Amino acid sequence: MAAKAKKIPTFVWVGTDKRGAKVKGEAQANNVTLMKAELRRQGIAPKTVRKKSASLFGQRKKKITAGDIAVFSRQLATMMSAGVPMVQGLDIVGRGHDNPAMQDLVLKIKADVEGGTNLSQALAAHPRHFNELFCNLVEAGEAAGVLDTLLDKLATYLEKTESIKKKIKKALFYPAAVVVVAFLVTAILLIFVVPQFESLFRGFGADLPVFTRFVVNLSEFFQSYWYIIFGVLIGLGVAFVEGRKRSRKFVRLVDRLALKIPVIGTILEKAAIARYARTLSTMFAAGVPLVDALESVSGATGNVVYQEGVLVMRDQVASGQQLQSAMKLSNLFPNMVVQMTAIGEESGSLDTMLAKVADFYEEEVDNLIDSLSSLLEPMIMVVLGVLVGGLVIAMYLPIFQMGQVI
Repeated sequence: MAAKAKKIPTFVWVGTDKRGAKVKGEAQANNVTLMKAELRRQGIAPKTVRKKSASLFGQRKKKITAGDIAVFSRQLATMMSAGVPMVQGLDIVGRGHDNPAMQDLVLKIKADVEGGTNLSQALAAHPRHFNELFCNLVEAGEAAGVLDTLLDKLATYLEKTESIKKKIKKALFYPAAVVVVAFLVTAILLIFVVPQFESLFRGFGADLPVFTRFVVNLSEFFQSYWYIIFGVLIGLGVAFVEGRKRSRKFVRLVDRLALKIPVIGTILEKAAIARYARTLSTMFAAGVPLVDALESVSGATGNVVYQEGVLVMRDQVASGQQLQSAMKLSNLFPNMVVQMTAIGEESGSLDTMLAKVADFYEEEVDNLIDSLSSLLEPMIMVVLGVLVGGLVIAMYLPIFQMGQVI
């Protein structure tokens, strides 16, 4: 029987770098002495090194989020602007991250860079976490010698776009969650509570009110076919998710319909414009050619209607048309956005103007989501009240009628 491989322990360390700044992180080593020696080799003076205690349920790798990538960009930009070599900066950022999955990713990138690969190429090897836009901007920063500045801009861009995504998800999740809860409460009442009243009504020997009869019939339907009802709803949910993954036509249909929903559609439209403006501003400021920038921007809008519209605009700009004219022909952008773009093109400050457009529309999205939340709260209370109150009234109507007869 083969001997079981010895597990290398993980150490948590705190120390100071060459500039005297406090740094901390985690790393694996055979013992404390070797761990301290490795830290000194990296230019870090260790203060405390201790063995990491094992978790009761084992170490669980968390998913790598857009927030993790933003923090990575910001930390690496800070390291590089302070004069820390890239390889050492990647090592410090990677070992100091709380998420083990992110640690592994950054240390893989460090190994590639250490082997002579450009940072943009090392990042492109992980397309799941670093998309084409991210890699293009890093490549532009490397070519221009302003990688630290570009990484800082990327961090800001990721933070702002992620903030918009979270707000939109919050705006959509709240009413969806209430609808699900309302359906479940209604189903529970129809399946378990109404039958108790129904057995009581049979002893009355009188005809039930129309409304009560309707609720009783609905309860009987739910009792007989609840598994079909829940199966169909779950099936529709799964079909929707799979359709979004597999069918471009389905995604286009859903995105078009979503833009036409009152209030929600306005939020999605303004969010798409904000993403378009923020992404194009960031890429243009980095020196990426406009046609190449529009290629990457199309995928960042978050809506297929805008994605396809931006790709058409890219072809028009590539054939010599001005961006403002292409935007006007697309019929996707309000006149204010087109005019701001025109001013930016004529004054040579397109990135600045687009950044102002992004700021304006991000604030508009914030205000609309706040208004939607304020509007939905009383509406949701009314809907829940009507559902539950209607069922209660339906169940007590025969009792009220019997009391009047007596």
